[in-house]
Amino acid sequence: MRARSLSVAAAVAALVLVQPGLAVAADDPSTTVTYTVTSGALTLSAPVSVALGSGAPGTTISGALGPVTVTDNRALASASWTVTAAETDFTSGPSTIPATDAGYDPGSITTTGTITATGTPVTLTNSAQTVVTGSSGVGDNTATWNPTVSVAVPASAVSGNYTGTLTQSVA
Repeated sequence: MRARSLSVAAAVAALVLVQPGLAVAADDPSTTVTYTVTSGALTLSAPVSVALGSGAPGTTISGALGPVTVTDNRALASASWTVTAAETDFTSGPSTIPATDAGYDPGSITTTGTITATGTPVTLTNSAQTVVTGSSGVGDNTATWNPTVSVAVPASAVSGNYTGTLTQSVA
């Protein structure tokens, strides 16, 4: 039993010798270390334009919009955000196809950092609607998706190049 006690004592002594700085003398100086974690902004990036293709009256024209990314650099302990989308009516000269004939489907969402991102497919309107929400975030995070935009071309549509504006925002 005595040999075992000596072995344990020797091991503890060796550990103290190998671990410098464990013992602090009363006259050793100490330094308070401080720093600041900075925060940034909540931003959204999206393609400037996209051409969905073409189709005849009575068909649906759809295509990928391109990557849409939320970057949350606010460094919050409890981060959340909401992305909305609104569409103007599509026009070609005097002809109009209403925004409500279009849909927005976020599809799959890839994230970095700590955030839970949930997409909601919607029928677009002239008013902002929630399409992606971020919740349960901690610190900086990102979420990226490539939504599909589709337009059900009315059977009564007149031929032409139609243009509308999709406005997405994050708050």
